[in-house]
Amino acid sequence: MTRTREKTRMLTFMGILTAIVIVLQAAATWIKFGPFSVALAFVPIVVGAALYGWKAGTWLGFVFSVVVLFTDAGAFLAINIPGTIITVIVKGTLAGLVAALVYKPLAKKNAWLAIVLSALACQLVNKAIFLLGCVVFFYGTISEWAQGSGFENIALYLIFGMTGLNSIVEALVNLCLSTAIVRILETVKPKAV
Repeated sequence: MTRTREKTRMLTFMGILTAIVIVLQAAATWIKFGPFSVALAFVPIVVGAALYGWKAGTWLGFVFSVVVLFTDAGAFLAINIPGTIITVIVKGTLAGLVAALVYKPLAKKNAWLAIVLSALACQLVNKAIFLLGCVVFFYGTISEWAQGSGFENIALYLIFGMTGLNSIVEALVNLCLSTAIVRILETVKPKAV
């Protein structure tokens, strides 16, 4: 395959993955476990990161962040606009980057394990930076929400009250779809790269 065809194929596939991220995450605003939507866009982020590396993972994570910012960040935007923008953009963008960085060294040894760990790392980074952003930018408000929900410990509220069930559902979706992702990669990767 010529270099131009390879680049065209990559750009086309990245365009499709970008559209899928937008549609999945916009649709996910209707699926809530706890106070926040489930992140369904991790699957195409991981596929892009696995196929085309850290630039693709970072781009798709950024797109995911922008969709989240416009569809699911209203409660936080009402409290602290800059803090919300920083938290949301950084968490999604780094989640995509980390997905690629985890996948690449493991893929040569075990494709399935590389995808599973990449998908879980993507989710973990997203949640960890969200929780960090909550503490840094929204501590007072989170403290009030915790007390209003009957939690005396803010850390327990963040983990169990705000993100617990949501994180479990996202992890299960990622794990269930990992086999499908591996099959997609086995089909597409030899032709695409």
